[in-house]
Amino acid sequence: MRNDKKHTFHRVKQVLFSILVGLIVIDIFVLVTQGRNIPVLNPHGLIAEQQRNLILLTTGLGLLIIVPVFIMLFSIAWRYRASNTKAKYQPDFESHRGFEALWWGIPCAIIIILGAITVVSTHALDPYKPIDSQVTPVNVQVVSLNWKWLFIYPDQHIATLNYLNIPKDTPISLTITSDATMNSFWVPALAGQVYAMSGMSTQLHLIADGTGNYVGSSANISGEGFADMTFKVNSMNETDFASWAKKTASTGDSLTSAQYDILSKPSRGDPETAYKLVDTNLYNEIIMKYMAPNAQGSATSIGTSH
Repeated sequence: MRNDKKHTFHRVKQVLFSILVGLIVIDIFVLVTQGRNIPVLNPHGLIAEQQRNLILLTTGLGLLIIVPVFIMLFSIAWRYRASNTKAKYQPDFESHRGFEALWWGIPCAIIIILGAITVVSTHALDPYKPIDSQVTPVNVQVVSLNWKWLFIYPDQHIATLNYLNIPKDTPISLTITSDATMNSFWVPALAGQVYAMSGMSTQLHLIADGTGNYVGSSANISGEGFADMTFKVNSMNETDFASWAKKTASTGDSLTSAQYDILSKPSRGDPETAYKLVDTNLYNEIIMKYMAPNAQGSATSIGTSH
């Protein structure tokens, strides 16, 4: 009798200890994430919101498998531990058809659902797909440099360095390339990341649903200045954007081909700068210079030296 009570007390103590450890892990997670702005989970645009919902949906479906598996793992380990002499020996249990159908059927169903979601979302969130809107999009050409970002507004005849101004509730059509090592353009609060590659032009569409300031960065390690390769995205009213673009076109520094050659040299910590765009064909010239047979090593040599 005394041994049974001692055994029960020991079992309760182990269960309480396991619960305590679980609560401590949860508390640490809450403490680390409390008050932190996680842009991917706090979207401010249509594309980012759809991507956030996709992340939560696929995570939830994954947890439908992971959580029961871990519960069964610890339950079975506890029930059939060496000290539990009351556990029944069932050598034919693994051939139970009902349980076989359960633990094979549910994962298969979830995989089929995830496959269908992948097909639908791949087409719905294609970065090349324009945003359906009655508002005329703003075209921006993005050039990745070592270690900074150049944004060219061909229709407004202006350019900016390390910051991007956009009007709210307006589709932004981005064409992206690199004049250095391969990089990755990412504004987590507004859209997913897209690679920037020399000699190529990729696309991305995004939209901000309100005014605000968002952080953009490189999502691909590109050398010693990678950590400083960030930029700001400022979403503003349409009238404020038009006023800013007009003022920049008349008062900004001139961005000529010669000035761009200086700007494209590797540097870190460059200040935010606005330019008047003198060479309206600059973006195409950046791409085409990698098309020559002897131009292939231009970006590669910069990347491999770091």
